Amino acid sequence: MAVEIIAVLIGIAAVAVGIVGCVLPIVPGPILAFAPLPLVLLVGGGEVISPVLVGVMAAAALGATLSDQVLPIAASRKAGAGRPGVIGSILGMLVGIVFFPPLGLIAGAFLGALAGELVFHRENEHPLRAALGVLRGTLLAALVKLTVSGVSGFFFARAALRMLWG
Repeated sequence: MAVEIIAVLIGIAAVAVGIVGCVLPIVPGPILAFAPLPLVLLVGGGEVISPVLVGVMAAAALGATLSDQVLPIAASRKAGAGRPGVIGSILGMLVGIVFFPPLGLIAGAFLGALAGELVFHRENEHPLRAALGVLRGTLLAALVKLTVSGVSGFFFARAALRMLWG
């Protein structure tokens, strides 16, 4: 029973950090939120969680993590933003989350993208539209990551309860 309790405590910490990591650009949130699933499979066996479910959630976590790279770039390109807008968005998110959490993340992404477009991509005739595109892609990626991490957390909680209390 001690091993199960330790696995559950590690899992709780991983899911919590994973969910926070969905809005922090440095932390791989969906991967961390997924990590307890193979752990409870290893400790509790196939009775507490299906190996197929763990595989499906692994693919979802990987896809959500990749969406964090793809969606902001795709949305920004569609809106006419350049690389400076995307880089500005990332820097703006970091500054915003440090100085004005949690809404600073959103405002920082937008303002950083706008600043990047205005300063380093001067040939862009619609920097505001480009900044909104970057923001839209960033928010969509965060929503995807939060959804997958929340589903991973749900399946972990259900498996942990089965493991601890049968």
